[in-house]
Amino acid sequence: MSLAIFDLDNTLLADDSDYLWGRFLVTLGVVDGEWYEKENQRFYDDYKSGKLDIFEFLSFALAPLAEHDMETLDSWHARFMDECIHPVMLSKAQALVDKHRAAGDTLLIITATNHFVTAPIAASYGINNLLATDPEMVDGRFTGKVSGTPCFREGKVERLKEWLVEHPHDLSEASFYSDSLNDLPLLSMVGHPVAVDADDTLRAHAEQVGWQQISLRDE
Repeated sequence: MSLAIFDLDNTLLADDSDYLWGRFLVTLGVVDGEWYEKENQRFYDDYKSGKLDIFEFLSFALAPLAEHDMETLDSWHARFMDECIHPVMLSKAQALVDKHRAAGDTLLIITATNHFVTAPIAASYGINNLLATDPEMVDGRFTGKVSGTPCFREGKVERLKEWLVEHPHDLSEASFYSDSLNDLPLLSMVGHPVAVDADDTLRAHAEQVGWQQISLRDE
């Protein structure tokens, strides 16, 4: 039984859930629309170019969670799934996940996007194991701060190593599917790295070192 690891945003999804959540909050009118949209785009551009300051971004992204109770947030998230996520879920991605499941592989999503946003998305793909950036909670409410190591770049490697202590798997036999240059540290650790609809930097690296490249975008 091998480990099949999947990035989420722009890999299993045809968009970025963190970015879409920010835009959704703008449509709800719960954040300052013009400023929030501008900052959301800036951070997304920084992410795509490999220049994201993850702690600056998390200070921005987690703040709205701290301003509302869980009942309200969960209600919003249900709408978010229907309006923003289900339309960008990919049938080829689901087929790939199901192929690994049928082979008896352990399925794991590892994503920089926070656990509140991503847990229902992972569940929609039928994946029970999720490593995501964890928002801090105190007395049943989010604080706006991050708990532990952000699940980003080298942080994904650290979080995965911690997870493997209780869920032992041989990374030389593991697969990791990702679109992003930010995942080069983890892609370089597994035996079967796969570039999925890769950005320009990852595509060039994959071509240079001979990694498999695929597309999951629906035709």
